[in-house]
Amino acid sequence: MRRVIHSPHLPTVGLGTVNRIQILIQQLDPELPLPRYAHHDDAGADLLTAEDFTLEPGQRRMVPTGVAVAIPEGWVGLVHPRSGLAHKHGISMVNAPGTVDAGYRGELKVLLINTDPTQPVSFRRGDRIAQIVFQEVAQAVFTPVDTLPESVRGAGGFGSSGLTTTA
Repeated sequence: MRRVIHSPHLPTVGLGTVNRIQILIQQLDPELPLPRYAHHDDAGADLLTAEDFTLEPGQRRMVPTGVAVAIPEGWVGLVHPRSGLAHKHGISMVNAPGTVDAGYRGELKVLLINTDPTQPVSFRRGDRIAQIVFQEVAQAVFTPVDTLPESVRGAGGFGSSGLTTTA
């Protein structure tokens, strides 16, 4: 039984709904399962490795997934590392997130890296290695100006907000 907690401090719009988008997918390796969501309300669908391999400490590798997709115009696929692999084994992605543009039709590949200083990590064909999230995108219309409008933050960046919260 699903329990929904309503709070006067939280918006209730969209509770219990998940937006869906059709993604055409080509199984380049028909023996591998299609990407899938581990839970009904997950944002990311798991991508699998199409081959066995071992990542030595500090090594990076371009890993094939055995699938290609057609993403609709106005959308993007963002490939993210799996948090469990990062936490338990030090496995991440060099270019996280990886961007899959709507016009790309090649095989999805994931650039993994082993950040563990001493332990190699082995993967078997069909292991979950990353997740892909689909998002709507807007293209910017760049408008040159001599000066930008003022803001509270201004030009502060890279640590300008500090480490602690202020009440």
